[in-house]
Amino acid sequence: MSVVAIPTRRHPGVRPQARPRTAPTLTFTLDLVPGPLSPRLARLVQLLGELAESGEGQLRAVEDAASGPRPAPRPAAPPAEADHVRILAGSRMVRQGDRVIALTRIEYELLLFLAERPRRVFTRLQLLSSVWGYEHAVARTVDVHVRRLRAKLEGSEVVTTVYGVGYRLADEAPISVDHSS
Repeated sequence: MSVVAIPTRRHPGVRPQARPRTAPTLTFTLDLVPGPLSPRLARLVQLLGELAESGEGQLRAVEDAASGPRPAPRPAAPPAEADHVRILAGSRMVRQGDRVIALTRIEYELLLFLAERPRRVFTRLQLLSSVWGYEHAVARTVDVHVRRLRAKLEGSEVVTTVYGVGYRLADEAPISVDHSS
C-alpha cells in the first residue's frame, strides 16, 4: 500500500493565526497489486508528480509494513534531450528537457497553435485572430510575445520569422505535443 501526501501551501495575504497549526494535508491511499499500473492509475500518479514538481506540494511514498513483496520497478523512460520541448496539453505545462517552462496563457497558446500546425506560415493578423481571439490589437503585439517565448525557450530554435509575412514553427524544431496528459 502506498500513501501519497501533499501538504497545502499558505496563501499570501492570509494572516498567521495566534496559535501555530500544522499544515493541512491531503492524503491519497492507493492499493497497488503486483504488475503494471492501469492507464488511469498511471495518469493519476503522473499528475500528482507534476503537481509536486510545480511547487504545489510534496510527493512521498510511505510503505506499509504489512505489505507483501513489491512489484519489479518499471524501466525508466529514456532521458529527455536538453533542448527538446514537450507541450503537455492536458495539464497546460511546457517542459524543456527536465525543466518546466513557466509561460503566460498567450505564450502557451501561441506555442501550441504553431506546434499543431507545422510548416505553415501565419501572418500577425492571423495569429491575433486565432490565438488572441480578436484582431483589434496592434499587430506588433505578436512580435513581443514571440520574443518573450524565444527568450524562455533558450537554446531551442522553435519559432522562425518569415520576413515580410509572419511566423511559423521551425522545420527542425525539437518539439512534441502530448494531448494525453
